[in-house]
Amino acid sequence: MARVTVEDCIEKIQNRFELVMVAAQRARKIGSGAALTIDRDNDKNPVVSLREIAVESVPLDTLKEDLIRNHQRMVVYEEDETIDLMDGEAEWEKIANRGEGDDLYGDEEIDEDEEEAAEEGAAEPSLEDVAGAPADKE
Repeated sequence: MARVTVEDCIEKIQNRFELVMVAAQRARKIGSGAALTIDRDNDKNPVVSLREIAVESVPLDTLKEDLIRNHQRMVVYEEDETIDLMDGEAEWEKIANRGEGDDLYGDEEIDEDEEEAAEEGAAEPSLEDVAGAPADKE
C-alpha cells in the first residue's frame, strides 16, 4: 500500500482535528504494545495508525471512546454503588429538601401568643438553681 494521506482518512472521519486526535490515540496504543491490524511496511506508528483508519481495520467508535476516557479527569462511578450516610445526614437532607408549607417539627402546632405569654410569666432561675447548689443552707 502506498503512503497514506490525510485525504484518504478524511472520508472516514470528516473533522481534521478529530482525525489527528484519533490517529494519535491509536499511535500511542501501538507504541504501548497493541496488536497491528495491517502490515507495518517499515512505517512509524503515526503512519500505521492513519493507514489503519483509512482501511477501517480498527473500530473508530472504540478509539473515540478511549480518547475521551483518557482525557477525563473525573472517574465515573457505577450507579449500583451505594454510599452509606453519615450520622445526622438524613436529618440534614430532610431539612434541606423540605417545602414551604412543611413543618420542621412535625405535626405539633405552636401558638405564638401562648409561647410569648409563657416566656413573660416564667421566672428566670437563680444562679444557685442553675449551678445545682444544695437546697439546705443553714
